[in-house]
Amino acid sequence: MKLRSLKNVLVISENKTFFDSMKLILPPDEFAVEHTCSGGEARRLIVNRQFDILVINAPLPDEHGLSFATDYVDSSMGILLVCPPETYDALSADGEENGIIVLSSSNPPAFVYVAIKMISSMVKRLERLEKKNRTLQEKMEDIRIVNKAKWALIDKNKMNEAEAHKYIEKMAMDKRISRREVAEMILDMLD
Repeated sequence: MKLRSLKNVLVISENKTFFDSMKLILPPDEFAVEHTCSGGEARRLIVNRQFDILVINAPLPDEHGLSFATDYVDSSMGILLVCPPETYDALSADGEENGIIVLSSSNPPAFVYVAIKMISSMVKRLERLEKKNRTLQEKMEDIRIVNKAKWALIDKNKMNEAEAHKYIEKMAMDKRISRREVAEMILDMLD
């Protein structure tokens, strides 16, 4: 059986009772739950720590919960905004537009638990996609550098493209290093 890593959850709520209910519904073997009382305090904590999920009990004492949440939509954190029933319709439309899950505080705790489990699943999927994206970006950068080295060989050593390609491939095999490392060596040498 694979060991699960704990998901770090930051609960931002002026209401300590809300935090206590989150601690009760989130199993401690799956979630490490911390609490802050305000947006400002949460922002300071987020600078120094990494969280997987933000749970915001709106409104916050120092700012609106939705504005706080939208500041973090481009991060890899999953975001759950819990709001009063009277503001749910307006906030859910804005939240959905920004990728924020919005629930009414009138929902039973089981709904909140299910939402957090869904967010946790989305965070894992996002992490895999980000890793794949980084890998693709690295491959694209490798190709760009190798192509730059090929063009340098074509320009300075009067090779054609096939000869430059073959030269880089052979050098990489002979030295048992990557084509990118060979390309970087060539670029250093020819500069």
